[in-house]
Amino acid sequence: MDADTVNALVESYINIQPDEPLYVQYIDYMSSILVGDFGQSYIISDQAVSTILAQALPWTLFLMSIALFLRWTMGIMLGAVMAYMEGSRFDVSMTTTVITLHAVPYYVVAIILLWILAFNYPIFPSSGRMDMSTTPGFNIPFMVGVLKHSILPILSMLIAGFGGPAVGMRGNSIRVLGEDYLRVARLRGLSTRRIALRYVARNAILPMYTGLLISIGGLFGGSVILERIFGYPGIGYYLFQGTVSRDYPVMMGGFLLITFAVIVGILVADLTYGKLDPRAGDPATRETY
Repeated sequence: MDADTVNALVESYINIQPDEPLYVQYIDYMSSILVGDFGQSYIISDQAVSTILAQALPWTLFLMSIALFLRWTMGIMLGAVMAYMEGSRFDVSMTTTVITLHAVPYYVVAIILLWILAFNYPIFPSSGRMDMSTTPGFNIPFMVGVLKHSILPILSMLIAGFGGPAVGMRGNSIRVLGEDYLRVARLRGLSTRRIALRYVARNAILPMYTGLLISIGGLFGGSVILERIFGYPGIGYYLFQGTVSRDYPVMMGGFLLITFAVIVGILVADLTYGKLDPRAGDPATRETY
C-alpha cells in the first residue's frame, strides 16, 4: 500500500490530511466535530462514529439515569432518617454499612451480582440489553426484556453508590438541625412536616445539588467498565471496545462525548444554583439568612 493510499484512508476515516501542517489538521478535525462528524470506525464496524454513538446513547441514558435517580433518592431519604436518629443503634449501624459499601468499587459489586444472580441462580440475563426473541417497540414482551437486562447493572450502581449521598445528607441535616432559625420556626408554631420539608430538607439538600449535576455529567464515564462486564452495548461498551482495538475515531468520539456531558453538568449547576439558594445568587440577601 503506497503513501497516497494511506493518506486517502486517513482522510476518509479521521477527516484530516496527514500531509498538511499539524495546526491545519487540528482545525480540520475540530471543524468536523462542530458539525457532528467524528470520523468513521475502521475496526469495530464500518460505520460513522456519530451513528454508533447515536444508537448507543439512549441505552446508556436509560441505564444510568435510573441508577442515578435511585441512588440519590435512596441516599437522601436514608441520610435524613439517620440524622433524625443521630446516635441511635440504627444510625451507627447504617453509617458503618453505607461507608463500607461506598468503599467497594461498583465493578466488584457487578461481578458478585453477575456470579450469584446470573450464573449460580440464573434469575437475570448475564449480557445484552434486550431479549433478541422479541420485536423492538412499545410492546410488553420487549419492555420486560429490556427491564430484566438492566436490573443487574442498575443494582450494581445503586449498591455501590448510595452511600455517598446518604452520608452527605446525614451531615448536612445534622448541621441544619442545630441552626437558630429552626428554633424560631418551632416557636412560631409551624408543623413538624413543614419544618422538615421547607427548612431542614431544602437547606440540607442544597450543598449536594452541585455534586448531583456533576455525577449526571459523569454518567458516561462510569458506564465504561459496567457495560463491558454485562455486555451492554452502550456508550461505555463501544468506548471500551474502541480502546482495546485501537479504533481511534471511536475513542475520540466517546471521550469528547463524556467531556461535553461533564461540562454541561457543571455549567447547569453553576447557572441554576443561585436560583435555588438566594444566598449564593444575590449578594444583597446573604446577610439576611
